[in-house]
Parts: sequence; C-alpha cells; structure tokens
Amino acid sequence: MTYWEDRTLFIDGEAIVIDKPAGLAVHPGARTPESLEDYLHQLRFGFKRLPLPVHRLDRDTSGCLLLARNPKAHKAFQRAFENKQVGKTYVAILDGVPEAEAGTIDMALGKTSTAQEGWRMVADATGKAAVTHWRVAAVREGRAVVVFTPETGRTHQIRIHASEGIGIPIAGDPVYGLGKGPMLLHALSIRVERGTKPAIEASAPLPPTFVNAGLGDVL
Repeated sequence: MTYWEDRTLFIDGEAIVIDKPAGLAVHPGARTPESLEDYLHQLRFGFKRLPLPVHRLDRDTSGCLLLARNPKAHKAFQRAFENKQVGKTYVAILDGVPEAEAGTIDMALGKTSTAQEGWRMVADATGKAAVTHWRVAAVREGRAVVVFTPETGRTHQIRIHASEGIGIPIAGDPVYGLGKGPMLLHALSIRVERGTKPAIEASAPLPPTFVNAGLGDVL
C-alpha cells in the first residue's frame, strides 16, 4: 500500500477524503513551496484527471480534507459548503481549561497585516460572520481537549475563536498562542450531503502528536 492509499479515508467516483498530515500546505505559497499540489498525481487512483481540493486546512492542521475527482463534482461540493450541507468536527488541545464545559462563539472575523508580524485574523464586527460550537471532551494535566463544530469556514476560524472567544489558545499555535511544540488541531470528521446519493462520510484517526501527548484515548 502506498503512502496516500494508506491515508485515504473515503473514495468513490466523485470524491476522495484524505487524512492530510500536519506540516503540508494545501496550496503552494511563498513560505510553503511544497504543498499537496505536488502529490495530486499520486491521488488519481486510476483517473486521468487530477483531483482538486474543495476546501483547505492550515498547513499545521491535520485530518479530513475533501477532494473532487472531476469539475462537476467540485462545483457541487462547493455549493454544498455554501449551503451549509457540510458538517465538520475538529479536536484541539488548549493551553488551559475553560471555565464553561461548552458554548457557542459568534464572532465575526477580518484580516489585518503588519510589516512586523505579517497577516492574521482578528475579531471584527464589520467582518465576515463566523460561528463555532464547542465542548470540553476531557481534561488532562491542566489542558482541555475540546471538540469544535464550526457552522462557517473562515480562515483560522477555530484558532482565533479558541484564543479570543474562549480565551485560551490552541497548544502550539504560532500565531494566536505561544507556539511551543506542534500545533494540536485536527480535522476529526467530515460529512457532505449529496442529495439522493449517499453522503460522503469520513473520520481521521488522531495523529501521533495527540497520542504522544497522552491523549490518544480521549475520543
């Protein structure tokens, strides 16, 4: 079995869901010359067309990433995201324990940029709506394992909602937290409705960073 076959969580004629490793960007950029685009040819699995990512995960976020196997499917899946027919769950380890056990963060987001720090997302009442539901799944050694269910899919949404909405950043977050060690954020599951066709459903196992932190058995 090849590396990408081993990381394929779902596949049919329209879709592939892979378990993206942390450290690999979805798209190339100035700081990320290596990206998933370098490996799309290995994800054809017999098709002539290259699959195309439908959404993105941050470079340091692992887990479920949906790819479309043809342009028609890509458009259909994009509509599903726009129409909120996609359910996603994430799990993260926070650098502390929230006072509440669960909650909803309704915090609009905008982008800011400075020459010193580069760009980042900030709470912005005039920005794009962003809503995230969360609950504490476990507490270990002063850190909370939190399951996030976002209603929207804004850039860095869960990361800034954790740091600004809950008040505790995700462990290892280099932008909104202390940046010590790997960022412990994982796209745990995805479900995409397809009308009369069976839904796309996939779950990604917790990565070694969670297991090494003694949290491989919390979910």
